[in-house]
Amino acid sequence: MANRRDFLGVVLGAASASAMATAMRANAQAKAPELEESDPVATALGYKKDGTKVDKAKFPKYAAGQACTNCQLYQGKPTDASAPCPTFAMKIVQGKGWCNAWVKRA
Repeated sequence: MANRRDFLGVVLGAASASAMATAMRANAQAKAPELEESDPVATALGYKKDGTKVDKAKFPKYAAGQACTNCQLYQGKPTDASAPCPTFAMKIVQGKGWCNAWVKRA
């Protein structure tokens, strides 16, 4: 009997923690400002809200297909339209965006 109670406690605790983490992430994203291309750090790193508009002469690291959604630093799911990025103090970046800090997601 105690094993069943312990099991249910663990399952309910895990479900609760997961729900809380999801809510916290959504709340943090709602409060964070969107990164503007004119931001000094964004400008230095060549951030564009639309990665296809990157100045390829100035940022030769860019390759077609690279976007925030497939960057290791992107804090959202690959399907999220936008999410926080630690490179820009957790400001919201566009999923189809790109910057020179891009690192392929594992």
